[in-house]
Amino acid sequence: MDKERAGIQSVEVGFALLEGLTQSSGPLMLKDLAACAGMSAAKAHRYLVSFQRLGLVVQDSRTARYDLGPAALRLGLSALSRIDGVRLARERLPALMEEIGHTLALAVWGNHGPTIVHWEPSPQAVTATLRLGDVMPLLSSATGRCFTAYLPPEMTAALLQREIAQAEKMPRTDVPTSEAAVQALVQEVRARGAARVVDTLLPSIVAFCAPVFDASGHLVLGITTLGASATLDPDWGGAIDVPLRAAAARLSHDLGFGST
Repeated sequence: MDKERAGIQSVEVGFALLEGLTQSSGPLMLKDLAACAGMSAAKAHRYLVSFQRLGLVVQDSRTARYDLGPAALRLGLSALSRIDGVRLARERLPALMEEIGHTLALAVWGNHGPTIVHWEPSPQAVTATLRLGDVMPLLSSATGRCFTAYLPPEMTAALLQREIAQAEKMPRTDVPTSEAAVQALVQEVRARGAARVVDTLLPSIVAFCAPVFDASGHLVLGITTLGASATLDPDWGGAIDVPLRAAAARLSHDLGFGST
């Protein structure tokens, strides 16, 4: 048992070196890497020799600096390939719904635009005509505005042109009617880190949508919450906006966003 404990402890100690390389912005000298791991250079070198044999670490022959190796890359890619963003989000929605007390939904980009793929209704569920599979408009829904702000422009251009043309026929102060107005909206969503509509798509309904990104920085889904304007806090930095963005940020982190 003592030997088994020592072996496990040894793995944990050695992992500190790998963690140091993961957190570093580039390759490290032995002394710097050892300092990150809180061990002597001699001790770190022994671990690094084994990690090199396994392909977890490589050493540049010119600079003598250490960096993560091909085996570490394969582990990371394999882990990422097994992560299902929608599945992870669905598992976390009940707790988030309990925290904010309002209905939640997940949306992904489909063939025709942002598409609702999951609902998590709250006890005070709103009366809404939205259903699973519904496609949300880009300019008048929080979900659509979120996708408009974070997707590559070429993915949304055709849909935006159609919606702008429709909005021009029935102008409203809360729906953009020009490309310049759309760009202003995009900048606001990005600055806020989420999208919001108040009495825009549905009367007396407030909605927020926060983006979730993958390891490559691509938008993979939006987490939306909506509720009656009489009960859902519509303020930026309020009781809905803050926990929603925090939940989306945690999910993005777990999908690898910001790790490089």
